[in-house]
Amino acid sequence: MASKLLRSSALVLCLLLICSNARAADPLPLVSKVSLQPLAAHVKQLTEALDYLGNPLPEQTRAALNIALSEADPAKQIQLIQEVLDPLCLLGVTINPESRVKVAIGPAAPELLENGWRQFLVKVQNDAGVTAELKATSPQAAEIYSNRAAPGTITKDMIPDRWLESQMFNGRPVNKTLSGLELEYRIIQLYSRDAGKRQATLSFNVGQGTQDVGFRSEVSILFKCTPSTAVTFNILDENGKPSTAALTIRDRQGRVYPSQAKRLAPDFFFHPQVYRHDGEKVTLPAGEFNMEYSRGPEYRIGNTKIAVGTDPQTIKINLNRWVDPAKAGWWSGDHHIHAAGCAHYTNPTEGVLAIDMIRQIQGEDLKIGSNLTWGPCFDYQKQFFTGKDDKVSQYPYILRYDVEVSGFGSHQSGHLVLLRLKDEIYPGGDSDKHWPTLGLNTLKWAKKQGAVCGPAHSGSGLDVRTTDLPNYIIPPYNGIGANEFVVDITHMVPGPDGAPVPAIDFTSTVDTNYLSELNMWYHALNCGFRTRASGETDFPCISGERVGMGRSYVKLDKLDYDQWCEGIRQGKCYVSDGKSHLMDFKVNDANVGENGSEIKFTSPSKISATAKVAALLPEKPTPNAPDRQGLRSWSLAKARIGDTRNVKVEFIVNGKPVATQEFTADGNAKDVTFDNIQIDRSSWVAMRILPSSHTNPVFVVVADKPIRASKKSAQWCLDGVDQCWKSKERFYKQDEMDDAKAAYDHAREVYRKIVAESDAE
Repeated sequence: MASKLLRSSALVLCLLLICSNARAADPLPLVSKVSLQPLAAHVKQLTEALDYLGNPLPEQTRAALNIALSEADPAKQIQLIQEVLDPLCLLGVTINPESRVKVAIGPAAPELLENGWRQFLVKVQNDAGVTAELKATSPQAAEIYSNRAAPGTITKDMIPDRWLESQMFNGRPVNKTLSGLELEYRIIQLYSRDAGKRQATLSFNVGQGTQDVGFRSEVSILFKCTPSTAVTFNILDENGKPSTAALTIRDRQGRVYPSQAKRLAPDFFFHPQVYRHDGEKVTLPAGEFNMEYSRGPEYRIGNTKIAVGTDPQTIKINLNRWVDPAKAGWWSGDHHIHAAGCAHYTNPTEGVLAIDMIRQIQGEDLKIGSNLTWGPCFDYQKQFFTGKDDKVSQYPYILRYDVEVSGFGSHQSGHLVLLRLKDEIYPGGDSDKHWPTLGLNTLKWAKKQGAVCGPAHSGSGLDVRTTDLPNYIIPPYNGIGANEFVVDITHMVPGPDGAPVPAIDFTSTVDTNYLSELNMWYHALNCGFRTRASGETDFPCISGERVGMGRSYVKLDKLDYDQWCEGIRQGKCYVSDGKSHLMDFKVNDANVGENGSEIKFTSPSKISATAKVAALLPEKPTPNAPDRQGLRSWSLAKARIGDTRNVKVEFIVNGKPVATQEFTADGNAKDVTFDNIQIDRSSWVAMRILPSSHTNPVFVVVADKPIRASKKSAQWCLDGVDQCWKSKERFYKQDEMDDAKAAYDHAREVYRKIVAESDAE
């Protein structure tokens, strides 16, 4: 009883706080005849949509809503939900049984922002059970004069009365159309060009014939448009030089500025941060804001308060770097980013331009960005391919357009990343409509021109229910990752001079399940294949959070795109989420990536290995920290040992750890040495901080014998060829079927031979 009274008192207090922020207006009518379960599900979707828009419910509203949703009496719960959400409604819409629309002014204060967007709720009482789209129009809304014009770029020289833009939000996770439920809440987005008081008429309908002025389908509202003030940023790097930073700006309610809802390039709507160069600005309304600033994982995250008044101001930001691998010659890059598709714009623009992508790269201190053209907007984006660094590149920030075979051709058997291309379109056409469906045929074409190639998002299609690494469960091979890879690595194909080269150079890591990625790679290495690893993000598809969440750090004397790709091919790199580092990995006198990454012995011997390691974790774990891909994603936070700040670096022989050392992830670089590691047969060795970073292997050859580290690995690969064929056969075109059968038969023969040559389980 006491608990119930406490919840009731808390709800009353929350409702008083909510209503105190609402204007004096007639309350919107309560709807009683509505099914509770779908209403509660809708409310959850609504809160998710507001979070997505960077306009989360205020804390007191969220608390009141949680109390309302826990009410045991269904009728009371329906009432309480409305009492919580109605004060946030600018308008109430009633659809009568004849589908005629009536609009009333709601209690939310009609306040807009100059040069900014606001989101409001619209309460919909749907007595007709309509499932059409609810549309809002206004004679004051500005026209979009071109299909490539950016919403929100309204200027004073346009028609003076058209100062407003309005749009119903119909994106994820809400449906485009009304649900047909008797009660639901929709989101209207309003943008003001001007400051001061402005009058606007808003009209609603659910299709032809539902507009009825006599039934009051429109209302006139006097808006107060709060002036915005220019805030300029003086952004300096660790050397005091002008730089670029990622800025995430939120008000006291957690709303993101500039509004995510209507951003167009160079600002992206699918992440909260914007990127600004030194001397650039944003406009903000008067008030207090919290700003988080950063420049990728090699910098510490900073926070500052901004108090905005009526006068322009300048905010100074001093970026704080904790590690700089480039100083030691380790140059970061992300071989898999996109300028179109997935979260990116396809309408009104066909993706974004190079000038927009270079800003992302600079803002994350990512030295190399491989911008891969793929299925969506291919015919528009292909114009940017030159086979050279894009003209927007500013050393040491290099942007190059290459290709991902995705959405066309052989993508069903595993997407392919093709780097360092000279020609971007397969012979026989000028688009993406004629490419081979057998990945090996695509690889033959790419390798002939000297490309560096590997599968994208390798773990896709390889997930199994185990945390063992390596494991011997045959995966389904039903995805778009390193699937046909198990076949293609067995093939040598002609290179630029006609000499045979491996069809596959690397496997992609860091953006999918690390157990699946590494399991396939480890088995391939155990069979003697010298495929390397490279890091990728697949921005903004697998993650729209930011570029460079998966990285390759390549050792170079001077940064160069072609040589960076060559470094991946040679394994002269380590992969990382950027929060831990394994620099200068060496086994005896052999540096990783040099002279084939190989050392030789005439008989079993002991080796020693060294590396310079660094990692940075907060001093204490972050409770309930969001995880972008679940338990099996790459993240240094998962490497934390208990509640300490320690992580462990492991020395790996043939996929299994044989020695471990702990160190503190405090941002300081440390030298790590593993001594007296016994190698009895030809093997591959590496270091890792799991699941955050991994070196490429060094190959230890004993008595000139090939690496045959595991008969079980070879059998796993052989069985994988059969499973891959069962899964992928249906995707190969008939005129390539003979090629496909021959490619798979060749792989079976290779693995049978390796099984026979392997004496170690």
